[in-house]
Amino acid sequence: MIPFTYYSPTRFVFGKGTVNEAGKQTAALGAKKALIVYGSSHAERSGLLKRVVDSLKAENIEVVLFGGVRPNPVDGPVYKGIEVCREQGIDFVLALGGGSVIDTAKGIAMGAVNEGEVWDFYARKRMPQKALPVGVILTIPAAGSEGSGNTVITQESTLLKRSATGECLRPRFSILDPELTYSLPLYQTACGIVDMMAHIFERYFTNTEAVDLTDQMCEAVLRSIIAAGNAIRENINDTDARDTLLWAGTVAHVNILGLGRVEDWSVHALEHEMSALYDVAHGAGLAITYPHWMRYQLQFKKARFVQLATRVFGITPKANDDETALEGIAKLSEFWTSLGMPTRLSEIPGFKESDIAIMAKKAKRSRPGELGNFNPLNDKQVEEVYRTMI
Repeated sequence: MIPFTYYSPTRFVFGKGTVNEAGKQTAALGAKKALIVYGSSHAERSGLLKRVVDSLKAENIEVVLFGGVRPNPVDGPVYKGIEVCREQGIDFVLALGGGSVIDTAKGIAMGAVNEGEVWDFYARKRMPQKALPVGVILTIPAAGSEGSGNTVITQESTLLKRSATGECLRPRFSILDPELTYSLPLYQTACGIVDMMAHIFERYFTNTEAVDLTDQMCEAVLRSIIAAGNAIRENINDTDARDTLLWAGTVAHVNILGLGRVEDWSVHALEHEMSALYDVAHGAGLAITYPHWMRYQLQFKKARFVQLATRVFGITPKANDDETALEGIAKLSEFWTSLGMPTRLSEIPGFKESDIAIMAKKAKRSRPGELGNFNPLNDKQVEEVYRTMI
């Protein structure tokens, strides 16, 4: 293991009916005027937004609404939200939604109290040291942004999808009310399942030695997600499975699974260019990318893929490690496919083979000329991995 410092200040409030605590949790932080950031009109039609507004008003907190955030969030609403915060004297930002809403809320909170260009934080020209306090009411288990210090946004003018990170971006509280997720359709649920599994894989594929404790933690969460996913595929109304997924998405990305190990993050970088260019759901893009990346990396490194196959998918070891590993990767792909996820770039509306060179060039490198840490890909290999996905 490598040295680490772990800090997770977010208060997680889990359980049915906890959405009604929004006002109490916000008031406890001294908020007087909150910006509620949300996405589609479903929050309005379902009555959820009113419940949250009423909860805040009961604590004498003024409310300003900021809706319309869409999946694969872009920087336009971030800039608009920053203006609103400054003009209205907002002192708290409350995200009501999934990862896209939370990431937008964090961008707004960061830009509202920092002078200069907010995109500089996403371009990593500077690191945020302060932000308005953020709270979260999670409605879609997937991104893990409810417990992380990260925000991912696409710059509309360049279609670059980039992340900013800082401890000041960690939510002060996150309300995880399982009932808010019970009506999610299978496709959205599946996208979330892939996303949270991918967050674990980015930590699981490491070269750091003597990390069996976190290996087994990763594997246990993966097995639980798979079991819950299978249960929901059979019964979309399985509330126990829904409860499991809601907490699993947080555990996958609050970074307790990545302690003491060097993480990879190459697959997220590859997928970000797909969702930025085609507006494909992040989870769907990851479902395409991960199995192909795994098969490509297998020619260089085998042990991790064999371990995944045997410990998570219960594959009986074969005489040939390649055969064991490939069977495990096939099981992963079959699981995602059974949930309705795509397997190839050709399944994405608007995909053109000529776009591969564009995505390969734009993919954010970990270091000049290298992508990832597990087995770093050079510029040529980045394009080769994309081409295996056609």
